Amino acid sequence: MQATLTERTLRGLYSAALYVLVPVTVYHLIWRGFRQADYFQRWNERYAAYRDAPQPETVWVHAVSVGEVNAAAPLVNALLDSTLPDSRVRRRLLVTTITPTGSARVRALWGDRVEHVYLPYDLPGMVRRFLAHYRPRIALIMETELWPNLLFGLRDQGIPAYIVNGRLSERSLRGYRFLRALLGRALRTLRAVLAQSQGDAERFERLGALPPQVTGNLKYDILDVADVGDIAREICRRTGGRKVWIAASTHVEEEAAVMAIHRRLRRRWPDLLLLWAPRHPERFRPIIQQAIDSGWKVATRTLTHTPGEDDDVFVIDTLGELSVFYHCAQVAFVGGSLQPIGGHNLLEPAAAGCAVVTGPHLHNFSEIARQMTAVNALCVGEDAEAVAVHIGALLEDDSARAAMAAAGRALVEQGRGALQRTLAAIAQDLPGAA
Repeated sequence: MQATLTERTLRGLYSAALYVLVPVTVYHLIWRGFRQADYFQRWNERYAAYRDAPQPETVWVHAVSVGEVNAAAPLVNALLDSTLPDSRVRRRLLVTTITPTGSARVRALWGDRVEHVYLPYDLPGMVRRFLAHYRPRIALIMETELWPNLLFGLRDQGIPAYIVNGRLSERSLRGYRFLRALLGRALRTLRAVLAQSQGDAERFERLGALPPQVTGNLKYDILDVADVGDIAREICRRTGGRKVWIAASTHVEEEAAVMAIHRRLRRRWPDLLLLWAPRHPERFRPIIQQAIDSGWKVATRTLTHTPGEDDDVFVIDTLGELSVFYHCAQVAFVGGSLQPIGGHNLLEPAAAGCAVVTGPHLHNFSEIARQMTAVNALCVGEDAEAVAVHIGALLEDDSARAAMAAAGRALVEQGRGALQRTLAAIAQDLPGAA
């Protein structure tokens, strides 16, 4: 009884704090909307005010933004496969996100084959309306989306829930210290935590979860096809024998460094081409203007589709095509790593046969970075100067670059299998299971 009262008290305090902050969520959406207009749209979903009729029972996957959607792709594709015990799951798959870029990625990957809405804020009434409307048969929550009212709501409705591809850094663990008592109880409502690594499993357990199961990282199960399509072939043809590097998933704080690195490298290779893919769409236009102001000839994916023979910078101002362009570069700099953001997906360029360089801030991908570094598939620079040196050395040395690319591809191949282990772990709760 005392435990129930304690849980009720903790939930009440947490929910009261969120109710006080509801006006702040409106301000946040408006503020973000001036930077990215999509934030002005679909507010009803964020507050769980649905206009349509309640949906049939769903298999639900939640992936907060682009990175988590990409990680979830092998799992969602498997859930769409008609070989599942109940093939009707194909018509009842719900994928939720929080960000517009995540939403766009869902539509780019699966179109109308899945239902898609934004996940509402973690208030008890909104959670109840969301669960009543979509009636999940199973909840598969990607990586580190820990919302107490949502997890308790799933338990109260008798819905089996899993953390899938679970990832918890030491930094995130420290950040949860004020909510540890509440989150520990919430985590124990889960059917299981399926962790990426033993380190992630241990950190989830320290936060209060029951002993997790280590299933591996779904990102190792990304598709690696030899034929990357007409787009990549055309880009490679048009770049000819030029040196090409890509700056991927960069943040605003890294833009000046990318410009300086390209300027420096072009002193050695005057025809060097930079493929530049900012992390956030609101940075497309500013980056294009910065490159033009630097005196470079700039082309973009939306306007010219492919880079011309004399273009200096090609801005990838679209979403969902990064893997194609990794196949067109010799060296990739993966952003979110020169600033304490934590890095982004390192396996995608490795699977494409790119030599990979990052900055030092990799706490979101520490295990993958450790594995890649151990097999010489990753160069980590302590600052922008060191990153430039690494990129230049790899562009200069074809054999070293080829060895790094081969090591990265081999690591990706060896790491496959998380998808099958994950499907086996959740099989008992999928529709049609015995």
